Order: sequence, then structure tokens, then C-alpha cells
Amino acid sequence: MSKVLLAYVVADGLFLLMGIFMIAFSVIVQNIQFEVPTEGHQAARNLLYQRFPLTAGIVNAVFIFVTFLFTIPGIITPARGWLKLGGWMTTVSGIFSLIIGLYLWIMTLKTKADFAPFYFSQLPEIQELMQSAFKCCGYFNSTSPAFITDDVCSSPAAAALMRPCSTPITSFANVLIDNIFTAVFGMVGIDVVLIMATACLLKERRERERFRYIDEKSGVVGF
Repeated sequence: MSKVLLAYVVADGLFLLMGIFMIAFSVIVQNIQFEVPTEGHQAARNLLYQRFPLTAGIVNAVFIFVTFLFTIPGIITPARGWLKLGGWMTTVSGIFSLIIGLYLWIMTLKTKADFAPFYFSQLPEIQELMQSAFKCCGYFNSTSPAFITDDVCSSPAAAALMRPCSTPITSFANVLIDNIFTAVFGMVGIDVVLIMATACLLKERRERERFRYIDEKSGVVGF
């Protein structure tokens, strides 16, 4: 096995692992996003998960698996057609992943405003969980929406002195989303590596075919 082919196999393996990670994350999150929370951070996280493009992640993961299957003939046979097809499919997958990453990044630019309707629509018990976990009262302020009386917000006067929940929840959300879209952009990097490995392997096989053709032609002439 040549070094170029070995590099391609390694990149292809990372590409497969990327698809496994993507579908595992998307399926797990789909199963837990509507769980009844028992803690404020869990409540905020689940509300964020409900805004994630999980279906798109599953579709992209399935496409990655299909692409991987198309790359296998390119590894075990000298034909360049399978490699070219795999390269184009990898490019499509990379663009798909990039779009998902950009969608998540854009979410961080307007987290405070976009999360408000989710917070306002929650039952008082859920709002109380978030107030207790983030040590805050209300969302935009203690009256918008009206705070839920608990140990943190024991009275209107005490609630008015506390920070609004939008501040800590926005920070929590941005850290969570930052980690995820960074991982997605890392996956795009793997796509780029596989595309480059594909191009190198295609070049190597093209050169080998050219030299073989020259050798065969020289043999005929000599004969």
C-alpha cells in the first residue's frame, strides 16, 4: 500500500467516524430534548436542543455513510471513477456540514431574543427551576415575565435586585452552542482532508496509468 493510499484510508476512516458521531448526537438529543427537566440547566439545555437542526444532522450523517460506501471500491480497485464520485459526494457532505455549522453560529448572535419566547411559554415550575439554577429573576427583568416566587426571588424587592435570567442563560447557551458548532466545523475540516487525499490519490493513479501506457508502448515498439 502506497503512502498516498494509506493517507486516503485514514482520512476515509475519520470521515466514517464523523458520520457516526453526528448521527449518534442527533438521535440522542432528539430522544432527550422533550424530557421533563428536574434542574434548571437541564431545562435550558433541552429548550436549546429543540432549536437545533437535528433532522438535517441525521440526513447528513446518512449521506456520509452512503459516501463512505462509494469510496470502498475506489480503495480496492485501481479505477479512478469511484474516487471521483466519492470526491464529489464528500464535497456535497462538506457543504452540508458547513451550512449546519453556520446555522448554529448564527444562533449565538441572537440567543437572547430567540430564547425569550421559549422561556415565556414554560410552566411556572420550569421557570422556577431556571431561576434557581441561574440565580436570577424573570427574563428581561423581574417583571418580564413576572418572576416566580422562590428562595432566590422571595419578594418583589428582592427580585428587583437580582439579575434577569436572560444574561446567565445567554452565556450558558452560547458556550454550549459554541462547542457544538466548533465540532461541526472540525468535521468540515475532515471533509477537506479527505477531498485533498482523494485528489492526491487520483493524481498518483493517473501517473501510474501514464507510465504503464508508456512502458507498454515501449515494449511494443521494441518488439
